[in-house]
Parts: sequence; structure tokens; C-alpha cells
Amino acid sequence: MRESARAEDLLDWYDRHARVLPWRVGPAARRERVRPDPYRVWLSEIMLQQTTVAAVKAYFEKFTQRWPTVVDLANAEDADVMAAWAGLGYYARARNLLKCARVVRDDFGGVFPDTHEALIGLPGVGRYTAAAVAAIAFDRAEVVVDGNVERVMARLYDEHTPLPGAKGVLTEYAAGLTPEARPGDYAQAVMDLGATICTPKRPACGLCPWRRSCAAWEAGTAAVLPKKAPKKVKPVRFGIAYLARRIDGAVLLETRPDSGLLGGMLGWPGSDWIEGEPVESPPIRAEWKTLPGEARHTFTHFHLRLMVKTALVPMDRQPVRGVFVEKDAFSPSDLPTVMRKAFDLARG
Repeated sequence: MRESARAEDLLDWYDRHARVLPWRVGPAARRERVRPDPYRVWLSEIMLQQTTVAAVKAYFEKFTQRWPTVVDLANAEDADVMAAWAGLGYYARARNLLKCARVVRDDFGGVFPDTHEALIGLPGVGRYTAAAVAAIAFDRAEVVVDGNVERVMARLYDEHTPLPGAKGVLTEYAAGLTPEARPGDYAQAVMDLGATICTPKRPACGLCPWRRSCAAWEAGTAAVLPKKAPKKVKPVRFGIAYLARRIDGAVLLETRPDSGLLGGMLGWPGSDWIEGEPVESPPIRAEWKTLPGEARHTFTHFHLRLMVKTALVPMDRQPVRGVFVEKDAFSPSDLPTVMRKAFDLARG
């Protein structure tokens, strides 16, 4: 007979197998009343949106070393934060990161609010992030549902409704299991279970503390859950990136508008990205050379293929947009990934 899932069983497993993460206060430390830093919890949750733990670790360490408190981050220069974020993707998160830090500094005295209702009013903080910070940082009994939790719940209850339509019912399942005791540890335990045991492919059901409670394990359907609606085919957009270098080595860069993709980031001047032949829009008069190959990148909603053009320009030539950055002040690592790909094509 299948047993009912219990939060206590998962917490017992978590006490032994919790992942060690740079932003986490583990269960043993929490028992010794070591409290998580809400700033570190919030920062990690923003960074982890649509990004893997492996990719986030180095960025998190860099940010917390350079800006150890939310007030330090709020006082930072926008360009410095955007450059430190370069390569992590989904750049609206970085803009909202600064907005949120400044609201916490200015409206809350540099102290994060401790309820879901107050947290969700902060810039860039949605329902999931508010629930995660409230639970993990403040031990509020909030229902925390990310992709890992959705997968665990779909299998635990053998739910075959495809995502994203199943989100509501999966959240209801998660709410029914969320305990009043140790809700912060529990929220992290379910995420750890999904990340290490109840994985998308080849789940390790034999090691799962909820195996005897799992309807999908009993039915033999775990490997095909959660079901997902068919993905739409992504369109392809085309554009041109102009890489101009002055004879003294300075490079021509522009800061992209705050709104839209790569908003607020440094990049090469270029054309609009469209589903057709891009319109030439060179940022400076020069003899432009088209490089063989393309810089290709995939965003959430489309694939991008950039033609890369290069030019060497004299010292007295002025651009119609963008500014020249001195050679010693330019670092390719400050560029978002797609712009680094264009740079690598030009350099190679």
C-alpha cells in the first residue's frame, strides 16, 4: 500500500544529504541558530532564475566579495554591476537587482522585509522569489515552487496534465505538504531532491525518501513526467555587429538602451535584429570588412545570427553613435555573451 508523503521524511533525508552551496546555511548550522542572510538568499534567487547552480556559483562569489551587503550593492555604479553580470544572461535581472537594492536601502533602512506581502512589492521580486526569500531567510511557511519542485510534485502525485497548464495543481500539491516546522529547510529540501535524486532524466528512485509515497514510481511513469506542452519553433533573427578599432587600439562601444534585450549592457553598435535581411547602419564612416562566418546566439524566444563587420579608423574620425573606449580600459569579459562571440570571431 502506498504511504502518504510526509515532510518529516524529506527533512530527515535533507539533514544527511543537503547540498553545500555558497549562499546556504545548512541544516546543522540552522539548528545552532545561525540565520541566513536575506541579502545572500535574495541575490542567489535572482541569479538562479533560468540559470544553473553551476553557472551561478562564481558570479555569486564575485558579487558578494565586491558588494558584501545590500547597501554596498545599492551604492554601486550601474556600469560596474552590469559589467560584473556580463555572461550570466537575462539582463533585466541585473537592472532590477539594482532597483531592488536601492529600494531596500532607501525605503527599508537597508534591511529586507520579512513577509511575502512586503517582499513581492520589491522591484524584480515575483511570487516565487518572494516565497523563497520569506521561507529560506525568515522561516515563513510559504509554498516555494520552482522547476525542481514541479517535477517532484508531478511524479509524487502522477500528474499527467502538461506544463505550463499544470502549474496551479502542482502548486496545490506543494502547499499540502509544506510544514509549519522548518519551512526554510523544507523548501530547500524539495529543491535538492529534484536537483539530485528526482532528476529530469534517469531519476534515482531507489535513493528517494519519498519513493514509497510516489504514485509515479508505483505506476512506472516517473521517467515521462512532468508532461510538457509542445514547444513553439523559435524564429531566427538577423543583425549586423560593427567592430571598429581606432589606430591607437581604442574600440567603439555603446551602452544599449535600458529597455529590451541586453538592456544597459555594453555592446558593439549594430543594426536592429529582424526576421529578414538586416539594414546597414554603420556607427562611423569607414571601410568595413565583412568577416566570414557568423556570431550565433539563442535567446529565450528566438535564435540570433549576427554578421560581423570590422574596420580600422583614424584618430580624428568621430562616430555617429557609441564612444571609443581606450584599449587599457576595455575588457571583453564586460560584454554579454553574444557580444563576446562577435569579438571572438573578429579576433580569431
